[in-house]
Amino acid sequence: MSWAALPGIRNRYFNILYFASAGSYTSKNVEALPAPLPLKKLFATLEERYKGIRASVLDHSLVTINLTYVDMPDDEGGDGEAEDVVIQEGDEVAIIPPVSSG
Repeated sequence: MSWAALPGIRNRYFNILYFASAGSYTSKNVEALPAPLPLKKLFATLEERYKGIRASVLDHSLVTINLTYVDMPDDEGGDGEAEDVVIQEGDEVAIIPPVSSG
């Protein structure tokens, strides 16, 4: 299934996929958020929607954009490549928390 087939995709939006505890925390598997959005503002945007998600889930999660892992910029800023990344219309972002099995 391509990202275009997922529910919620619209013009000027990107889809964000929530896996494992991220999906449990948001009670969603996918939602559309307005684009463009600088990557450095992603966690703050999600924290505004879901109070407490940053400390509980996001700070320990991996993030992908269009199936490519990305490094999240530091809150203090910096000069790394991640500072310049902007999530664009039609992009697919995934929040992938650590999982355990046993």
